[in-house]
Amino acid sequence: MARTIRFHRHGGPEVLTIEDVDIAPPGPGEVRIRTRALGLNRAEALFRSGAYIEQAQFPSGIGLEAAGLIESMGEGVEGLSFGDAVSLVPPRSMLRSPVHGELVTVPAELAIKHPPALGWEAAAASWMQYLTAYGALIDIARLGRGEHVVITAASSSVGLAAIQIANRVGAIPIAVTRTARKAPALREAGAAHVAASAEEDIEVRLKEIAGEGGVRVVFDAVGGPAFLPLTAAMSRGGILFEYGGLSPEATPFPLFNVLSKSLTLRGYLVHEITGNPARLAAAKAFILDGLNDGSLKPIIARTLPFEEIAEAHRYLEANEQFGKVVVTL
Repeated sequence: MARTIRFHRHGGPEVLTIEDVDIAPPGPGEVRIRTRALGLNRAEALFRSGAYIEQAQFPSGIGLEAAGLIESMGEGVEGLSFGDAVSLVPPRSMLRSPVHGELVTVPAELAIKHPPALGWEAAAASWMQYLTAYGALIDIARLGRGEHVVITAASSSVGLAAIQIANRVGAIPIAVTRTARKAPALREAGAAHVAASAEEDIEVRLKEIAGEGGVRVVFDAVGGPAFLPLTAAMSRGGILFEYGGLSPEATPFPLFNVLSKSLTLRGYLVHEITGNPARLAAAKAFILDGLNDGSLKPIIARTLPFEEIAEAHRYLEANEQFGKVVVTL
């Protein structure tokens, strides 16, 4: 038996419970991990509330990120050993492989031996944010040196990861945040420019930064009315990635901007990378290199104990954090 985060109905953070659950031993190609830290993501809040891309079956586990020690292994596992410190690539299904618990059994392909200098909290905060940003900016858009890239929801963990990845390849990250309150912290985190969407005309500000030629790549987690000024500030043939949809308002289709500039508006999920072995291998190599050389460094907003999982979800949904929310065991 092991303490596991579960919920029996959709709702707010209060539906989360800690229950003793029997954890299956690892089968062929699987490992069982004693977790030390859990990373929280917006996807888990959506899954808990019933608004995620897959629906829970009750009682349901939850969780996409964790780090810990390998406790046992099934047959056929190669490249890993008992006692290895590992962090987990997010499973493609939270329904089948939830990882927020003291003890979890997962496919061995999800477990990565992270750099020894990386602490448990940082290890649990790494893979979702960096894989999400890498997949869009590097794998698909091929963002390069000297290019401007617009990053909305810039103070989120994925937004900060995108800033670091842009800097790592010599691009110029433009952080978009709601107000100027977080601007100093965003600049310290590596943003070359900061725009406050609630306080200034974003189209004018972005054109002021990037020039009338515009920005080729936009990495957006918000959607909503901002599609109009964002696409107006894009260059001909540019691409806008939508990976979040955080805005409660309707998202207009910017027809004139799309037609006049031959823009691509593209939905994007991290599963595009995690579901393709070759692309995932390239992503792992890029991220591990960055973690080793320090160009990629997870920013932790707040760490809470396992017993305060509901409070951790409340903090996540308050949208006040700067970086990742982590739960420790």
